[in-house]
Amino acid sequence: MKLLRGAAVSILLVGPAYAQMPNVNLMPEVQHKSPEEKAQDAIRDKAYRESLRKIPDAKAPNDPWGDVRSNETTPSKPKTATTKSKKSGPATN
Repeated sequence: MKLLRGAAVSILLVGPAYAQMPNVNLMPEVQHKSPEEKAQDAIRDKAYRESLRKIPDAKAPNDPWGDVRSNETTPSKPKTATTKSKKSGPATN
């Protein structure tokens, strides 16, 4: 009797889990195109490529602070060797 109850409970728990599994078709049906459909696809591709050529080039980005900033880098001052000064008191970090 316990075995029957265990089987019934497991079947009841597996049912909802099985319903959540996606139906995946790993081998979809291959659809062959007719010559007319291939010709229409070629016409659409050609029209798409021509429309892409008609799109104007992007303008240069607008930089309102471009006149203020300089593009050249200023040479940095040469660093000189500094002498260590004597510290008074204990050294702390």
